[in-house]
Amino acid sequence: MFSGSSSFIRRIQAGVAALTLCYAAAPQANTFEIHGSNTVGATLAPMLIEGFLGQLTGNPVSQRNAGKVNEQVLSASHQGQPLRVLVAAHGSSTGFKALASGEADIWASSRPVKAGEISAMASVADLADLTSEHVIAIDGLAILVHPSNPVNQLSIDTLGRIFSGAISNWSEVGGPDRRISLYARDNQSGTWDTFKSLVLGKAYTLATTALRYESNDQLSDDVSRDPGGIGFAGLASVRSSKLLAVSDSNAPALKPTQLTVASEDYALSRRLFLYTRGNSGGELVNRFIEYTQSSAGQAIVARSGFISQTPVAVAADHDPSVPESFHRLTSNYLRLSVNFRFAEGRTRLDNKAHRDLARVQEYLRQEGRPASDLLLIGFADRQSNELRAQMISELRALSVSKALREAGTDATAYTGYGQYMPVGSAGGENGARRNGRVEVWIRRDS
Repeated sequence: MFSGSSSFIRRIQAGVAALTLCYAAAPQANTFEIHGSNTVGATLAPMLIEGFLGQLTGNPVSQRNAGKVNEQVLSASHQGQPLRVLVAAHGSSTGFKALASGEADIWASSRPVKAGEISAMASVADLADLTSEHVIAIDGLAILVHPSNPVNQLSIDTLGRIFSGAISNWSEVGGPDRRISLYARDNQSGTWDTFKSLVLGKAYTLATTALRYESNDQLSDDVSRDPGGIGFAGLASVRSSKLLAVSDSNAPALKPTQLTVASEDYALSRRLFLYTRGNSGGELVNRFIEYTQSSAGQAIVARSGFISQTPVAVAADHDPSVPESFHRLTSNYLRLSVNFRFAEGRTRLDNKAHRDLARVQEYLRQEGRPASDLLLIGFADRQSNELRAQMISELRALSVSKALREAGTDATAYTGYGQYMPVGSAGGENGARRNGRVEVWIRRDS
């Protein structure tokens, strides 16, 4: 599935041969359309489409403005017929409406599908199912300030007070005596939905003085020119602004890096999605989704500035608060840049985790490493007592070990670490989701 092999290309070519005939009678028709998130659609989706069409056809791929702001058409010739893909990037919520109406074949979203949206599409497809929900990249919601700003880190609660207007001068958070200017994404944006959920929550409301943007890049550029500015954007849009570290309650402040974002330990990490109507979008749409999950597609994700889901081994930079027992446990291991996550409150793997199983297997194959080199460490969010937390953490590690074994990889080394070493505020919805995890460690080369 992830090899990008010649057989993969032949399957695409066989499936698309008949499709090209359908578009011969209407050469201006779009082969398929992607609507939704500006975070996904501004750069990442066009790059993935370009790579996919180039691999499929072996011909150059052209890109042009579709006649509207934030809309692009990418096209290539296949067996003498045009293949055209429209990318319309007007915000995550617009993408759902387009998918529901049949205008879009793929919905690009920088937030997970909402319960109401799942219900609204239930008669057509289950948007929460593995066949409909496809994580294509991990993003860290970047908190941006002017390069001259001496402030280096802020807590989520402090960010909430800043963006609500309760804190209005940088001197109140250790900066200069300067009025704070607020920059925020617009209401159609999944980036805004994520920020509102993770930072503002139910306690705060965005100040009416905030400037609102459809474009991540434009927001970042304007912050970088304003010494009093602070804003938020996707990680790929840091550009000339300064990036702050963010802490969640008593957890350590982290900057978004390959490890902290890929593992989703960073407090403002988020998944970027493509949603389809199950497998009913047609052969070419299904093959494009498969391409985004492949090693070739994930290499494009990395080049785009987002975080690829392809695992890499990283030496852990332990925070001073990490217990000595954990140092001893992991002293002979490197950490893989993947965490296994679970459906809320369960030991059942979520959709991304099912694909991560194959990615860990592929990592072992490419590195020539046996499954016995893996160590799985489970964690739980805070429970009513330590024994319960320990049991949950061990069950989660066992669940991943069992899933790998069923997939053909006998990873038997696992343990639980209870409710210790939280990466988020215990009890909070997002913090609990991030604390309930299984980390993957790989033995150092001897």
